[in-house]
Amino acid sequence: MESLTKELRCRNSALKPIQITKRNNITNHNGTDDGIASDEEEPLSPAARLFHEPNFNIYIIAILAFKNPIDVRVVYEKLPQTLLKHPRFSSLQVVDDKNGGIMKWVPTNVNLDNHIIIPNIPQTLETPDKFLEEYLYNLSKTSIDSSQPMWDLHLLNLKTSDETEAMGILRVHHSLGDGTSLMSLLLACTRQTSNPDAVPTVPTNKASKAGWFSSYSYRGGGPWWQRCFMTFCMVLWLVWNTLVDVGHFMATALFLEDTETPIKAPVGVELNPKRFAYRTVSLDDMKLIKNAMNVTINDVAIGVTQAGLSQYLNRRYVGEGQKDEGATEKKNNLPKKKIRLRSTLLINIRPSSGIQALADMMEKNTEAKWGNWIGFVILPLTVGIRDDPLDYVRDAKATTERKKHSLEALYSFSVASMVLKLFRIKAANTPLTHTTLGFSNLVGPQEEIGFYGHVIDFIAPSCYGHPHGLMINFQSCVNKMTIVLSVDENTIPDPQRLLDDFEASLKLMKEAVYAKALAQGRGGHA
Repeated sequence: MESLTKELRCRNSALKPIQITKRNNITNHNGTDDGIASDEEEPLSPAARLFHEPNFNIYIIAILAFKNPIDVRVVYEKLPQTLLKHPRFSSLQVVDDKNGGIMKWVPTNVNLDNHIIIPNIPQTLETPDKFLEEYLYNLSKTSIDSSQPMWDLHLLNLKTSDETEAMGILRVHHSLGDGTSLMSLLLACTRQTSNPDAVPTVPTNKASKAGWFSSYSYRGGGPWWQRCFMTFCMVLWLVWNTLVDVGHFMATALFLEDTETPIKAPVGVELNPKRFAYRTVSLDDMKLIKNAMNVTINDVAIGVTQAGLSQYLNRRYVGEGQKDEGATEKKNNLPKKKIRLRSTLLINIRPSSGIQALADMMEKNTEAKWGNWIGFVILPLTVGIRDDPLDYVRDAKATTERKKHSLEALYSFSVASMVLKLFRIKAANTPLTHTTLGFSNLVGPQEEIGFYGHVIDFIAPSCYGHPHGLMINFQSCVNKMTIVLSVDENTIPDPQRLLDDFEASLKLMKEAVYAKALAQGRGGHA
Protein backbone atom coordinates (compact mmCIF):
# COMPACT_ATOMS: atom_id res chain seq x y z
CA MET A 1 0.00 0.00 0.00
CA GLU A 2 2.96 2.33 0.32
CA SER A 3 3.15 2.58 -3.47
CA LEU A 4 -0.37 4.00 -3.48
CA THR A 5 0.67 6.94 -1.35
CA LYS A 6 3.55 7.66 -3.69
CA GLU A 7 1.28 7.51 -6.73
CA LEU A 8 -1.34 9.82 -5.29
CA ARG A 9 -0.62 13.50 -5.10
CA CYS A 10 0.67 15.01 -1.86
CA ARG A 11 -1.71 17.23 0.04
CA ASN A 12 -1.52 20.99 -0.62
CA SER A 13 -2.49 23.61 1.90
CA ALA A 14 -3.79 26.22 -0.53
CA LEU A 15 -4.27 27.03 -4.17
CA LYS A 16 -1.48 28.58 -6.21
CA PRO A 17 -1.85 30.93 -9.19
CA ILE A 18 -2.25 28.95 -12.39
CA GLN A 19 -1.74 30.00 -15.99
CA ILE A 20 -4.29 28.28 -18.22
CA THR A 21 -5.91 28.44 -21.61
CA LYS A 22 -9.70 28.42 -21.64
CA ARG A 23 -11.17 25.44 -23.47
CA ASN A 24 -14.53 23.74 -23.79
CA ASN A 25 -13.30 20.21 -24.27
CA ILE A 26 -13.26 16.92 -22.44
CA THR A 27 -10.57 14.54 -23.59
CA ASN A 28 -11.08 10.85 -22.96
CA HIS A 29 -8.62 7.98 -23.23
CA ASN A 30 -9.40 7.60 -26.93
CA GLY A 31 -8.31 11.17 -27.65
CA THR A 32 -11.78 12.38 -28.69
CA ASP A 33 -13.52 15.51 -27.39
CA ASP A 34 -16.98 16.11 -25.95
CA GLY A 35 -18.39 19.60 -25.45
CA ILE A 36 -19.50 20.98 -22.06
CA ALA A 37 -22.22 23.43 -21.24
CA SER A 38 -20.53 26.60 -20.02
CA ASP A 39 -17.40 28.63 -20.67
CA GLU A 40 -18.11 31.57 -18.34
CA GLU A 41 -15.82 32.57 -15.50
CA GLU A 42 -17.31 33.35 -12.09
CA PRO A 43 -15.91 33.96 -8.59
CA LEU A 44 -15.94 31.33 -5.86
CA SER A 45 -18.41 31.88 -3.05
CA PRO A 46 -17.05 32.71 0.43
CA ALA A 47 -17.98 29.19 1.60
CA ALA A 48 -16.13 27.61 -1.33
CA ARG A 49 -13.03 29.65 -0.46
CA LEU A 50 -13.35 28.54 3.16
CA PHE A 51 -12.84 24.92 2.12
CA HIS A 52 -9.38 25.77 0.78
CA GLU A 53 -8.03 26.93 4.12
CA PRO A 54 -5.27 24.67 5.54
CA ASN A 55 -7.35 23.92 8.65
CA PHE A 56 -10.58 23.33 6.69
CA ASN A 57 -9.40 21.65 3.48
CA ILE A 58 -12.22 19.12 3.22
CA TYR A 59 -12.74 16.36 0.67
CA ILE A 60 -16.00 14.44 0.30
CA ILE A 61 -15.84 10.77 -0.68
CA ALA A 62 -18.69 8.52 -1.77
CA ILE A 63 -18.09 4.76 -1.72
CA LEU A 64 -20.29 2.95 -4.26
CA ALA A 65 -20.60 -0.81 -3.72
CA PHE A 66 -21.48 -2.61 -6.96
CA LYS A 67 -23.11 -6.00 -7.42
CA ASN A 68 -21.28 -6.60 -10.71
CA PRO A 69 -17.70 -5.97 -11.90
CA ILE A 70 -16.85 -2.50 -13.27
CA ASP A 71 -16.57 -2.07 -17.03
CA VAL A 72 -14.00 0.72 -17.24
CA ARG A 73 -14.74 1.35 -20.91
CA VAL A 74 -18.38 2.17 -20.12
CA VAL A 75 -17.34 4.61 -17.37
CA TYR A 76 -15.04 6.44 -19.78
CA GLU A 77 -17.88 6.61 -22.30
CA LYS A 78 -20.62 7.81 -19.94
CA LEU A 79 -18.81 10.34 -17.72
CA PRO A 80 -18.54 13.07 -20.41
CA GLN A 81 -22.27 12.69 -21.12
CA THR A 82 -23.32 13.09 -17.49
CA LEU A 83 -21.11 14.23 -14.62
CA LEU A 84 -18.80 16.38 -16.72
CA LYS A 85 -21.76 18.28 -18.11
CA HIS A 86 -21.79 20.08 -14.76
CA PRO A 87 -19.49 23.13 -15.08
CA ARG A 88 -17.94 22.61 -11.62
CA PHE A 89 -16.48 19.28 -12.73
CA SER A 90 -14.84 20.79 -15.78
CA SER A 91 -13.47 24.01 -14.29
CA LEU A 92 -10.31 25.06 -12.50
CA GLN A 93 -10.27 27.10 -9.31
CA VAL A 94 -7.84 29.88 -10.13
CA VAL A 95 -6.32 32.65 -8.05
CA ASP A 96 -6.52 35.83 -10.14
CA ASP A 97 -3.57 37.96 -8.97
CA LYS A 98 -4.55 40.78 -11.33
CA ASN A 99 -7.85 41.27 -9.47
CA GLY A 100 -6.68 41.27 -5.87
CA GLY A 101 -6.23 37.51 -5.51
CA ILE A 102 -9.89 36.69 -6.17
CA MET A 103 -10.52 32.98 -6.70
CA LYS A 104 -12.73 32.10 -9.64
CA TRP A 105 -14.01 29.19 -11.69
CA VAL A 106 -12.42 28.93 -15.14
CA PRO A 107 -13.54 26.25 -17.64
CA THR A 108 -10.69 24.10 -18.86
CA ASN A 109 -9.76 20.98 -20.74
CA VAL A 110 -10.53 17.74 -18.88
CA ASN A 111 -8.37 14.68 -19.42
CA LEU A 112 -10.21 11.69 -17.99
CA ASP A 113 -6.97 9.75 -17.60
CA ASN A 114 -6.07 12.21 -14.81
CA HIS A 115 -9.40 11.69 -13.04
CA ILE A 116 -10.13 7.98 -13.36
CA ILE A 117 -7.79 6.03 -11.09
CA ILE A 118 -7.49 2.25 -11.49
CA PRO A 119 -5.13 0.90 -8.82
CA ASN A 120 -3.19 -2.32 -9.15
CA ILE A 121 -4.87 -4.97 -7.01
CA PRO A 122 -3.03 -8.24 -6.26
CA GLN A 123 -4.80 -11.20 -7.84
CA THR A 124 -4.75 -13.14 -4.59
CA LEU A 125 -5.87 -11.17 -1.56
CA GLU A 126 -6.44 -12.89 1.75
CA THR A 127 -8.10 -9.82 3.26
CA PRO A 128 -9.76 -7.63 0.59
CA ASP A 129 -11.56 -5.65 3.31
CA LYS A 130 -8.20 -4.69 4.82
CA PHE A 131 -6.93 -3.68 1.37
CA LEU A 132 -9.93 -1.36 0.94
CA GLU A 133 -9.46 0.09 4.43
CA GLU A 134 -5.79 0.85 3.80
CA TYR A 135 -6.58 2.26 0.36
CA LEU A 136 -9.05 4.73 1.85
CA TYR A 137 -6.66 5.59 4.67
CA ASN A 138 -3.85 6.36 2.21
CA LEU A 139 -6.27 8.31 0.03
CA SER A 140 -7.01 10.60 2.99
CA LYS A 141 -3.31 11.49 3.11
CA THR A 142 -3.49 13.04 -0.36
CA SER A 143 -5.12 15.89 -2.20
CA ILE A 144 -6.06 16.61 -5.80
CA ASP A 145 -3.70 18.79 -7.80
CA SER A 146 -5.25 22.25 -8.16
CA SER A 147 -4.00 22.47 -11.75
CA GLN A 148 -7.00 20.32 -12.74
CA PRO A 149 -10.70 20.09 -11.74
CA MET A 150 -10.75 18.90 -8.14
CA TRP A 151 -12.39 15.49 -8.34
CA ASP A 152 -11.42 11.94 -9.21
CA LEU A 153 -13.02 8.49 -9.45
CA HIS A 154 -11.25 5.35 -8.19
CA LEU A 155 -12.42 2.05 -9.67
CA LEU A 156 -11.61 -1.17 -7.78
CA ASN A 157 -12.76 -4.57 -9.05
CA LEU A 158 -12.52 -5.94 -5.53
CA LYS A 159 -14.78 -8.51 -3.86
CA THR A 160 -15.40 -7.75 -0.20
CA SER A 161 -17.11 -9.46 2.71
CA ASP A 162 -20.26 -7.46 1.87
CA GLU A 163 -20.69 -9.83 -1.11
CA THR A 164 -20.11 -7.02 -3.57
CA GLU A 165 -18.10 -7.44 -6.76
CA ALA A 166 -16.51 -4.00 -7.07
CA MET A 167 -16.10 -0.60 -5.41
CA GLY A 168 -16.14 2.90 -6.85
CA ILE A 169 -14.79 5.80 -4.79
CA LEU A 170 -15.79 9.27 -5.95
CA ARG A 171 -13.65 11.96 -4.31
CA VAL A 172 -14.70 15.61 -4.62
CA HIS A 173 -13.27 18.72 -3.00
CA HIS A 174 -15.92 20.32 -0.79
CA SER A 175 -15.56 23.64 -2.62
CA LEU A 176 -17.44 22.10 -5.57
CA GLY A 177 -20.63 21.83 -3.52
CA ASP A 178 -22.31 20.70 -0.32
CA GLY A 179 -22.85 17.05 0.48
CA THR A 180 -26.58 17.00 -0.27
CA SER A 181 -26.17 18.65 -3.69
CA LEU A 182 -23.25 16.39 -4.61
CA MET A 183 -25.23 13.29 -3.61
CA SER A 184 -28.16 14.52 -5.71
CA LEU A 185 -25.81 15.03 -8.65
CA LEU A 186 -24.41 11.52 -8.21
CA LEU A 187 -27.91 10.04 -8.09
CA ALA A 188 -28.83 12.06 -11.20
CA CYS A 189 -26.14 10.03 -13.01
CA THR A 190 -27.91 6.78 -12.08
CA ARG A 191 -31.07 5.13 -13.40
CA GLN A 192 -33.56 2.66 -12.01
CA THR A 193 -32.67 -0.90 -12.95
CA SER A 194 -36.36 -1.67 -13.53
CA ASN A 195 -36.75 1.40 -15.76
CA PRO A 196 -33.46 2.50 -17.40
CA ASP A 197 -35.00 5.81 -18.51
CA ALA A 198 -36.12 6.89 -15.02
CA VAL A 199 -34.02 8.67 -12.42
CA PRO A 200 -34.22 7.45 -8.80
CA THR A 201 -37.01 8.63 -6.55
CA VAL A 202 -36.23 9.78 -3.02
CA PRO A 203 -38.58 10.69 -0.16
CA THR A 204 -39.21 14.44 -0.07
CA ASN A 205 -40.14 16.82 2.71
CA LYS A 206 -43.06 18.90 1.50
CA ALA A 207 -42.62 21.45 4.26
CA SER A 208 -39.01 22.15 3.30
CA LYS A 209 -40.02 22.71 -0.31
CA ALA A 210 -42.64 25.25 0.72
CA GLY A 211 -40.08 27.52 2.34
CA TRP A 212 -38.52 28.47 5.66
CA PHE A 213 -41.69 29.82 7.27
CA SER A 214 -44.09 27.09 6.13
CA SER A 215 -43.64 25.20 9.41
CA TYR A 216 -44.40 28.24 11.54
CA SER A 217 -47.96 28.90 10.38
CA TYR A 218 -50.90 27.25 12.10
CA ARG A 219 -52.76 24.90 9.76
CA GLY A 220 -55.36 23.62 12.19
CA GLY A 221 -59.07 24.33 12.19
CA GLY A 222 -61.12 26.85 14.09
CA PRO A 223 -62.25 30.44 13.50
CA TRP A 224 -59.97 32.97 11.84
CA TRP A 225 -59.02 34.69 15.10
CA GLN A 226 -57.90 31.37 16.60
CA ARG A 227 -55.75 30.60 13.55
CA CYS A 228 -54.19 34.07 13.69
CA PHE A 229 -53.49 33.76 17.40
CA MET A 230 -51.88 30.33 17.03
CA THR A 231 -49.76 31.57 14.12
CA PHE A 232 -48.65 34.54 16.23
CA CYS A 233 -47.66 32.18 19.07
CA MET A 234 -45.69 29.98 16.70
CA VAL A 235 -43.82 32.99 15.33
CA LEU A 236 -42.98 34.05 18.90
CA TRP A 237 -41.73 30.51 19.52
CA LEU A 238 -39.59 30.78 16.41
CA VAL A 239 -38.11 34.10 17.52
CA TRP A 240 -37.39 32.82 21.04
CA ASN A 241 -35.74 29.62 19.80
CA THR A 242 -33.65 31.58 17.33
CA LEU A 243 -32.46 34.03 20.01
CA VAL A 244 -31.50 31.16 22.33
CA ASP A 245 -29.69 29.29 19.53
CA VAL A 246 -27.92 32.44 18.37
CA GLY A 247 -26.64 33.05 21.90
CA HIS A 248 -25.52 29.44 22.14
CA PHE A 249 -23.83 29.65 18.75
CA MET A 250 -21.95 32.83 19.67
CA ALA A 251 -20.86 31.35 23.00
CA THR A 252 -19.59 28.25 21.18
CA ALA A 253 -17.72 30.35 18.65
CA LEU A 254 -16.05 32.40 21.39
CA PHE A 255 -15.41 30.13 24.36
CA LEU A 256 -17.96 27.35 25.05
CA GLU A 257 -16.28 24.01 24.39
CA ASP A 258 -17.48 20.44 24.78
CA THR A 259 -16.43 18.33 27.74
CA GLU A 260 -13.06 16.67 27.28
CA THR A 261 -13.95 13.04 26.61
CA PRO A 262 -11.99 10.14 25.06
CA ILE A 263 -13.66 10.87 21.68
CA LYS A 264 -12.90 14.61 21.58
CA ALA A 265 -9.86 15.11 19.36
CA PRO A 266 -7.15 17.70 20.05
CA VAL A 267 -6.61 20.84 17.99
CA GLY A 268 -5.00 20.12 14.63
CA VAL A 269 -6.77 16.78 14.04
CA GLU A 270 -7.95 18.07 10.65
CA LEU A 271 -4.40 17.57 9.35
CA ASN A 272 -4.34 13.88 10.29
CA PRO A 273 -5.35 11.11 7.86
CA LYS A 274 -8.64 9.38 8.63
CA ARG A 275 -9.73 5.79 9.00
CA PHE A 276 -13.04 4.86 7.37
CA ALA A 277 -15.39 2.14 8.56
CA TYR A 278 -18.98 1.37 7.64
CA ARG A 279 -21.77 -0.97 8.64
CA THR A 280 -25.03 -1.69 6.78
CA VAL A 281 -28.17 -2.20 8.87
CA SER A 282 -31.83 -2.70 8.02
CA LEU A 283 -33.72 0.45 7.05
CA ASP A 284 -36.94 -1.50 7.69
CA ASP A 285 -35.93 -1.84 11.35
CA MET A 286 -35.51 1.92 11.57
CA LYS A 287 -38.89 2.42 9.89
CA LEU A 288 -40.47 0.07 12.43
CA ILE A 289 -39.19 2.25 15.28
CA LYS A 290 -40.17 5.41 13.38
CA ASN A 291 -43.77 4.30 12.88
CA ALA A 292 -44.16 2.90 16.41
CA MET A 293 -42.95 6.14 18.03
CA ASN A 294 -44.36 8.61 15.48
CA VAL A 295 -40.94 10.13 14.78
CA THR A 296 -38.74 10.55 11.70
CA ILE A 297 -35.92 8.39 10.36
CA ASN A 298 -33.58 11.24 11.30
CA ASP A 299 -34.82 11.05 14.91
CA VAL A 300 -34.09 7.31 14.94
CA ALA A 301 -30.62 7.89 13.44
CA ILE A 302 -29.79 10.47 16.12
CA GLY A 303 -31.23 8.20 18.81
CA VAL A 304 -29.05 5.30 17.63
CA THR A 305 -26.06 7.67 17.61
CA GLN A 306 -26.73 8.80 21.19
CA ALA A 307 -27.21 5.25 22.43
CA GLY A 308 -24.13 3.92 20.61
CA LEU A 309 -21.90 6.75 21.79
CA SER A 310 -23.12 6.29 25.37
CA GLN A 311 -22.19 2.60 25.33
CA TYR A 312 -18.86 3.27 23.66
CA LEU A 313 -17.91 6.03 26.11
CA ASN A 314 -19.06 3.89 29.02
CA ARG A 315 -16.53 1.27 27.94
CA ARG A 316 -13.78 3.79 27.20
CA TYR A 317 -14.05 5.37 30.65
CA VAL A 318 -13.17 2.01 32.15
CA GLY A 319 -9.97 2.20 30.16
CA GLU A 320 -9.32 5.74 31.37
CA GLY A 321 -8.04 4.66 34.80
CA GLN A 322 -11.00 2.83 36.34
CA LYS A 323 -10.77 -0.82 37.31
CA ASP A 324 -12.84 -3.22 35.23
CA GLU A 325 -14.62 -5.55 37.66
CA GLY A 326 -16.51 -7.40 34.96
CA ALA A 327 -19.90 -6.76 33.39
CA THR A 328 -18.42 -3.47 32.20
CA GLU A 329 -21.17 -2.63 29.76
CA LYS A 330 -23.91 -3.07 32.39
CA LYS A 331 -22.29 -0.65 34.83
CA ASN A 332 -22.47 3.11 34.57
CA ASN A 333 -18.84 4.16 34.29
CA LEU A 334 -19.60 7.63 32.94
CA PRO A 335 -18.60 10.71 34.97
CA LYS A 336 -21.23 11.90 37.43
CA LYS A 337 -20.94 15.40 36.05
CA LYS A 338 -23.10 15.92 32.96
CA ILE A 339 -21.16 15.55 29.72
CA ARG A 340 -21.54 18.31 27.14
CA LEU A 341 -21.22 16.54 23.80
CA ARG A 342 -22.42 18.27 20.64
CA SER A 343 -22.41 17.67 16.93
CA THR A 344 -21.99 20.32 14.25
CA LEU A 345 -24.23 20.00 11.22
CA LEU A 346 -23.32 21.83 8.01
CA ILE A 347 -26.57 22.73 6.27
CA ASN A 348 -26.93 24.17 2.79
CA ILE A 349 -29.68 26.77 3.14
CA ARG A 350 -30.04 27.05 -0.64
CA PRO A 351 -33.00 24.85 -1.71
CA SER A 352 -31.81 21.72 -3.52
CA SER A 353 -32.45 21.54 -7.25
CA GLY A 354 -33.56 17.94 -7.05
CA ILE A 355 -32.40 14.88 -8.97
CA GLN A 356 -34.59 15.42 -12.03
CA ALA A 357 -33.47 19.05 -12.44
CA LEU A 358 -29.82 18.00 -12.29
CA ALA A 359 -30.45 15.16 -14.75
CA ASP A 360 -32.10 17.64 -17.14
CA MET A 361 -29.12 19.97 -16.74
CA MET A 362 -26.76 17.23 -17.87
CA GLU A 363 -28.99 15.91 -20.65
CA LYS A 364 -30.60 19.09 -21.97
CA ASN A 365 -28.13 21.81 -20.86
CA THR A 366 -30.78 23.48 -18.70
CA GLU A 367 -29.96 25.53 -15.60
CA ALA A 368 -30.05 24.25 -12.03
CA LYS A 369 -29.35 25.94 -8.69
CA TRP A 370 -25.95 25.12 -7.22
CA GLY A 371 -23.53 26.45 -4.65
CA ASN A 372 -22.24 26.32 -1.07
CA TRP A 373 -24.60 28.38 1.09
CA ILE A 374 -23.44 26.77 4.32
CA GLY A 375 -25.02 27.40 7.71
CA PHE A 376 -24.07 25.77 11.02
CA VAL A 377 -26.46 24.01 13.38
CA ILE A 378 -25.13 22.87 16.76
CA LEU A 379 -26.94 19.73 17.89
CA PRO A 380 -26.61 18.66 21.55
CA LEU A 381 -26.43 14.89 22.05
CA THR A 382 -27.57 13.01 25.14
CA VAL A 383 -24.91 10.82 26.77
CA GLY A 384 -25.99 8.49 29.56
CA ILE A 385 -26.98 4.93 30.39
CA ARG A 386 -30.75 4.51 30.05
CA ASP A 387 -32.94 1.60 31.13
CA ASP A 388 -35.30 2.16 28.18
CA PRO A 389 -33.37 2.39 24.88
CA LEU A 390 -36.30 4.24 23.31
CA ASP A 391 -35.55 7.20 25.60
CA TYR A 392 -32.65 8.08 23.28
CA VAL A 393 -35.12 8.43 20.39
CA ARG A 394 -37.50 10.50 22.50
CA ASP A 395 -34.66 12.86 23.42
CA ALA A 396 -33.66 13.08 19.75
CA LYS A 397 -37.21 13.97 18.71
CA ALA A 398 -37.45 16.72 21.32
CA THR A 399 -34.15 18.22 20.17
CA THR A 400 -34.85 18.07 16.43
CA GLU A 401 -38.39 19.44 16.82
CA ARG A 402 -36.97 22.47 18.57
CA LYS A 403 -34.20 22.92 15.98
CA LYS A 404 -36.79 22.83 13.19
CA HIS A 405 -38.39 25.88 14.77
CA SER A 406 -35.25 28.01 14.73
CA LEU A 407 -33.40 30.09 12.15
CA GLU A 408 -29.99 29.19 13.56
CA ALA A 409 -28.72 28.01 10.16
CA LEU A 410 -29.67 31.29 8.44
CA TYR A 411 -28.07 33.35 11.19
CA SER A 412 -24.86 31.32 11.28
CA PHE A 413 -24.60 31.57 7.49
CA SER A 414 -24.84 35.36 7.72
CA VAL A 415 -22.30 35.54 10.54
CA ALA A 416 -19.88 33.20 8.76
CA SER A 417 -20.13 35.27 5.56
CA MET A 418 -19.40 38.46 7.50
CA VAL A 419 -16.42 36.86 9.27
CA LEU A 420 -15.05 35.63 5.95
CA LYS A 421 -15.20 39.14 4.53
CA LEU A 422 -13.93 41.10 7.54
CA PHE A 423 -11.47 38.72 9.18
CA ARG A 424 -10.51 36.51 6.28
CA ILE A 425 -11.02 32.80 6.91
CA LYS A 426 -9.45 31.46 10.08
CA ALA A 427 -12.15 32.39 12.59
CA ALA A 428 -15.05 31.05 10.50
CA ASN A 429 -14.74 27.39 11.55
CA THR A 430 -14.30 28.00 15.29
CA PRO A 431 -17.74 26.53 16.18
CA LEU A 432 -16.61 23.24 14.64
CA THR A 433 -13.39 23.04 16.66
CA HIS A 434 -15.33 23.61 19.90
CA THR A 435 -17.68 20.64 19.28
CA THR A 436 -16.92 16.91 19.40
CA LEU A 437 -18.16 15.44 16.14
CA GLY A 438 -19.87 15.96 12.80
CA PHE A 439 -23.13 14.28 11.79
CA SER A 440 -25.24 13.95 8.66
CA ASN A 441 -28.16 11.86 7.46
CA LEU A 442 -28.75 11.71 3.71
CA VAL A 443 -31.78 10.25 1.97
CA GLY A 444 -31.06 7.78 -0.82
CA PRO A 445 -33.03 6.06 -3.59
CA GLN A 446 -36.15 4.03 -2.86
CA GLU A 447 -35.57 1.54 -5.66
CA GLU A 448 -32.58 -0.41 -6.99
CA ILE A 449 -30.39 1.78 -9.21
CA GLY A 450 -27.44 1.38 -11.55
CA PHE A 451 -24.46 3.65 -12.21
CA TYR A 452 -23.76 3.32 -15.93
CA GLY A 453 -25.16 -0.21 -15.83
CA HIS A 454 -23.38 -1.19 -12.60
CA VAL A 455 -26.00 -2.14 -10.00
CA ILE A 456 -25.46 -0.36 -6.68
CA ASP A 457 -25.78 -2.38 -3.49
CA PHE A 458 -25.19 0.49 -1.06
CA ILE A 459 -23.66 3.97 -0.86
CA ALA A 460 -21.29 5.05 1.92
CA PRO A 461 -20.45 8.80 1.94
CA SER A 462 -17.94 10.44 4.26
CA CYS A 463 -15.20 13.08 4.27
CA TYR A 464 -11.74 13.95 5.56
CA GLY A 465 -9.96 17.18 6.43
CA HIS A 466 -12.63 18.15 8.99
CA PRO A 467 -11.62 19.46 12.45
CA HIS A 468 -13.22 16.54 14.32
CA GLY A 469 -11.91 13.18 15.44
CA LEU A 470 -15.24 11.60 14.51
CA MET A 471 -17.63 12.11 11.60
CA ILE A 472 -20.84 10.04 11.44
CA ASN A 473 -22.85 9.70 8.23
CA PHE A 474 -26.12 7.83 7.73
CA GLN A 475 -27.05 7.01 4.11
CA SER A 476 -30.13 5.10 3.02
CA CYS A 477 -30.35 3.04 -0.18
CA VAL A 478 -33.51 1.03 -0.96
CA ASN A 479 -34.03 -1.11 2.19
CA LYS A 480 -30.57 -0.56 3.69
CA MET A 481 -29.08 2.11 5.93
CA THR A 482 -25.29 2.44 5.89
CA ILE A 483 -23.57 4.00 8.90
CA VAL A 484 -20.19 5.45 7.92
CA LEU A 485 -17.47 6.60 10.31
CA SER A 486 -14.49 8.81 9.51
CA VAL A 487 -12.17 8.76 12.54
CA ASP A 488 -8.80 9.92 13.73
CA GLU A 489 -7.19 6.64 14.77
CA ASN A 490 -5.46 8.31 17.73
CA THR A 491 -8.87 9.39 19.05
CA ILE A 492 -10.95 6.35 18.12
CA PRO A 493 -8.63 3.38 17.55
CA ASP A 494 -11.48 0.86 17.25
CA PRO A 495 -14.16 2.23 14.89
CA GLN A 496 -15.58 -1.26 14.26
CA ARG A 497 -16.33 -1.53 17.98
CA LEU A 498 -18.24 1.75 17.81
CA LEU A 499 -20.21 0.39 14.85
CA ASP A 500 -20.99 -2.69 16.94
CA ASP A 501 -22.47 -0.38 19.57
CA PHE A 502 -24.61 1.39 16.97
CA GLU A 503 -25.88 -1.91 15.60
CA ALA A 504 -26.55 -3.32 19.08
CA SER A 505 -28.42 -0.14 20.07
CA LEU A 506 -30.69 -0.41 17.02
CA LYS A 507 -31.41 -4.04 17.90
CA LEU A 508 -32.31 -3.11 21.49
CA MET A 509 -34.65 -0.38 20.25
CA LYS A 510 -36.37 -2.83 17.90
CA GLU A 511 -36.81 -5.34 20.72
CA ALA A 512 -38.18 -2.59 22.98
CA VAL A 513 -40.78 -1.68 20.34
CA TYR A 514 -41.87 -5.32 20.06
CA ALA A 515 -41.99 -5.67 23.86
CA LYS A 516 -44.10 -2.51 24.16
CA ALA A 517 -46.48 -3.69 21.44
CA LEU A 518 -46.78 -7.10 23.14
CA ALA A 519 -47.48 -5.50 26.52
CA GLN A 520 -50.16 -3.25 25.01
CA GLY A 521 -51.70 -6.26 23.27
CA ARG A 522 -51.93 -8.16 26.55
CA GLY A 523 -53.41 -5.11 28.26
CA GLY A 524 -56.07 -4.83 25.58
CA HIS A 525 -57.19 -8.45 26.16
CA ALA A 526 -57.22 -8.12 29.94
